[in-house]
Amino acid sequence: MPRALSLGDVRWLTVPVNMPTLDAPEERLRKFKYRGKDASMRRQQRMAVSLELRKAKKDEQALKRRNITNVSSDPASEQLTKGVSLNLQEIINGVNASDPDLCFQATQAARKMLSRERNPPLKLIVEAGLIPRLVEFLKSSLHPCLQFEAAWALTNIASGTSEQTQAVVESGAIQPLVELLSSPHMTVCEQAVWALGNIAGDGPEFRDLVISSNAIPHLLALVSSTIPITFLRNITWTLSNLCRNKSPYPCKKAVKQMLPVLFHLLQHEDGEVLSDTCWALSYLSDGCNERIGQVVDTGVLPRLVQLMTSSELNILTPSLRTVGNIVTGTDHQTQVAIDAGILNVLPQLLMHPRSSIQKEAAWALSNVAAGPCQHIQQLIACGTLPPLVALLKNGEFKVQKEAVWTVANFTTGGTIDQLIQLVHSGVLEPLVNLLTIQDPKIVTIILDVISLILKAAEKLSEKENMCLLIEEIGGVDKIEALQLHENPQVALTALNIIENHFCEGEENGTILPALDQDCEYLNHLTKNYQGPTTSKPRTTP
Repeated sequence: MPRALSLGDVRWLTVPVNMPTLDAPEERLRKFKYRGKDASMRRQQRMAVSLELRKAKKDEQALKRRNITNVSSDPASEQLTKGVSLNLQEIINGVNASDPDLCFQATQAARKMLSRERNPPLKLIVEAGLIPRLVEFLKSSLHPCLQFEAAWALTNIASGTSEQTQAVVESGAIQPLVELLSSPHMTVCEQAVWALGNIAGDGPEFRDLVISSNAIPHLLALVSSTIPITFLRNITWTLSNLCRNKSPYPCKKAVKQMLPVLFHLLQHEDGEVLSDTCWALSYLSDGCNERIGQVVDTGVLPRLVQLMTSSELNILTPSLRTVGNIVTGTDHQTQVAIDAGILNVLPQLLMHPRSSIQKEAAWALSNVAAGPCQHIQQLIACGTLPPLVALLKNGEFKVQKEAVWTVANFTTGGTIDQLIQLVHSGVLEPLVNLLTIQDPKIVTIILDVISLILKAAEKLSEKENMCLLIEEIGGVDKIEALQLHENPQVALTALNIIENHFCEGEENGTILPALDQDCEYLNHLTKNYQGPTTSKPRTTP
């Protein structure tokens, strides 16, 4: 009977994400694609600001998995070791024996030791020098039970530290494991898949060794509607590890081989298959426009947007991240995401009960807002402004920061008519309230937003009313106080706003007209400005 492999316990490895740190707001703004700079600057890639989203955060997907399932490969073979308990020295002697039965008993005993839920003796087994013999057993085609036990033991050794995985690789395990992908015995084949997944999950060097050993065609050939779901889950997870890491990225040939099958797996209904498929796509889309284009061209976006509505966090998180990566690309790639319905889903995700989802949704929205005014108009039309303003008012600070970036990109790239709609949404008051936070970068960005809004009002000859509105919500007092801020950039930006927009009335003795309610001014502003009609969304061929 085929053995149904359970994923069992998950062995998490904390791997630091080596991401650059952007210290200055200008640097982050430069990495967005937005209007207000020269054409070449606007054409630069919008960076996925994952340094903010993922700093000091464990990856949600397991790099490696240890098989602790206490199930025998075969009831008959279990009979061979029934009642047999071997110590380490007996295991060493048995593994090095010439009798296949003794080799099997010792290998199975080693595997059981390595499958302990707590404190498996991986180091002892490695130091005992058993790995080369275990690799030899992978080639014993006349003894599939021995192959299975050896593959299982190597799987669990490779789930350990990088040094332990390296010991497996240096003993020559990859090629015989790849050959076992063609084994007529499903349990042997599945265990080889698992072992290769652990090896590939260690990092780009071993991932590329697995790829160069021609593992991908064999893995893809295993995907069918007839294999057990546990087997399909292991294949999908191993494929995701072959997509993982970007220093360097997996080669283009490998990506081209995997993408059609990932598209197929994305249509599956199993939650684990969907989760690992979405993670694979998130790794492949986390890069330059060309790599994003490879993913977009497979036609996965409509399904990814559909999965963004999932109630399962393990599906929602990687699908949202993949789409978020895609909208860091070109205007055309972003438009494809918009056409797939991303803006219909993001407003709901901005109100998600988990702040981590709110944050990633706001990050994705900030990259849409970093595009041309046509994208901004679609953003407005889909009702994203009210939940965005709600986050600015009541969200956790990490979410508020992403919301501020969205507003900053909006004001930089939007038309005057769109800025009117932004002000009308009530964005100014929560922005002003955030001027007291202890984050100079975000404070500077908010001051820049206020400055842009004031300049837009000045073009409409409505600056006096805008100044009054800002004063009534406490903005002037806060901006004046920021002139004494310890950060010179904050102080200078605040000084320029006061000098350019709030000194003229005092010098001329002019009294600004009173305003009963903020909405009267906003309605007056909207009524008296006939903004340009936005053109059709621009797409690039």
